[in-house]
Amino acid sequence: MSTFVVFDLEFTSWPEALERDWGEPGQFREIVQIGALRLTAECAVVEEFETLVRPVVNPELSPYFTGLTGIGQEAVDRDGACPAEALGEFLGFCRDQTVLSYGNDMVVLGENMGWVRSRGEQLKHSFLDAAFLNIRPWLNAVAPDTATADSGRLWQALGLPRPMAGSEHSALFDCHSFAAALRHLHAEGHVLPEGCPR
Repeated sequence: MSTFVVFDLEFTSWPEALERDWGEPGQFREIVQIGALRLTAECAVVEEFETLVRPVVNPELSPYFTGLTGIGQEAVDRDGACPAEALGEFLGFCRDQTVLSYGNDMVVLGENMGWVRSRGEQLKHSFLDAAFLNIRPWLNAVAPDTATADSGRLWQALGLPRPMAGSEHSALFDCHSFAAALRHLHAEGHVLPEGCPR
């Protein structure tokens, strides 16, 4: 069975960090949560991946981040994996797959992998073992109503049922919203970009 992966990241943030491109001193886009789904060519979910990650440079989550995502300090301290472990497991989940993001999450992933390696830590799998693709330009072109929606609101932009319990800015919820949009577009006859199962 041919499959592909969609993924979403939640990473450290502060008020106006997006507008300033994380340009203030000490601000880094450290991954705190990874969500991913393995999908069939028909965009049906066959496997989920989710993990919390303990940030290293800014281990104390900002109130802004917690308010946005609902991810609390206690959960990250208790359940968060070290970045090398979490990233290695995620890259293993993606191995030999086309991996789609709705935006530039692969850039943030690459930044975090670079920081892991700069600390002398090893990753179990390589970024090069998968084909990463930002599908947002394609999706916005075939469904213009999605142009202003983030991944967690794609289901709303397309008038679809809520994909699962939860809300946007939770990585796994955002993945299910993303997958629901792809299923809808597939059912309407849209062909996913080159590299995705047909």
